Amino acid sequence: MTDVTIAHLSDPHYGAVADLPQLEELETFVPGLKPDAVVISGDLTQRARHGEFQAARAFTRRMEAAAPTVVIPGNHDVQWWRSPFGLAGSRVKYRKYRQYFGEVLVPTLRIPGAVIAGILTSYGVSLRSMTWNLNDLAVKGHLPASEVERVRSVFARAPEGSARIAVVHHNVLRGEISGRMGLARWRTAQRRLLELGADVVLCGHDHQESAGQIADRLPVSTTGTHTLRTRGSRPTVFNLVRISSAWVQIEHYRWSGGEGGFRRSDTVAFARLATPAVPLPHGLVADA
Repeated sequence: MTDVTIAHLSDPHYGAVADLPQLEELETFVPGLKPDAVVISGDLTQRARHGEFQAARAFTRRMEAAAPTVVIPGNHDVQWWRSPFGLAGSRVKYRKYRQYFGEVLVPTLRIPGAVIAGILTSYGVSLRSMTWNLNDLAVKGHLPASEVERVRSVFARAPEGSARIAVVHHNVLRGEISGRMGLARWRTAQRRLLELGADVVLCGHDHQESAGQIADRLPVSTTGTHTLRTRGSRPTVFNLVRISSAWVQIEHYRWSGGEGGFRRSDTVAFARLATPAVPLPHGLVADA
């Protein structure tokens, strides 16, 4: 297969908490890494306001000039108050997001050597995202079986040997400092992710970077935020994910501020297991 490099960013939160010097540095630093694709895994805005979306769209266009870019919504990008529990339907919640980023909430990108598929986990105040903790209101996400089945179909059509990269917003591994999972019913969510046939999952949400695995099998790149709100006042981080036929490597690039900019930090590598067979849903035929 062709080796693939993905710049994985998340949670810029354009608005009051965004760290503009970092975001401006990313506009020149990321293209210099020559990624094959850029992934921004949600929470582009802080309050889903027009001005925030406009700034996020301008940033995304600069990433698109460097490489094909995949963007998905996070919980902060959903106007859930327009339709709590879906009482007014789902479209109204994503109206502003679609205005700036298009009709498809979770796009699929095909590049030489890889298929990158977005998965929607951000639904706002929803019964399936509810927990007994009131602090989770409008914060937690959930992973519907229908989304998993859709992406399974995408991966089943991928050319043999292609890296299969799944993108969600909410962190799927427990945060080291927060101690929190991003998804409600997280055990079910992890099981569903294992069934995807993915080589790696990219996520954000927790505002702390990590590189780990689900069930010692599925690598997970959790990238940080580019705001003034980090876990434990740690420096912020974005990840560079490299995938070969034998391994998945996750490199952390840490913000040192001022003239120091972003510097390569920790690197973690995982063996790339043979991609499990992903049965096609009935009636579908694999791409030639």
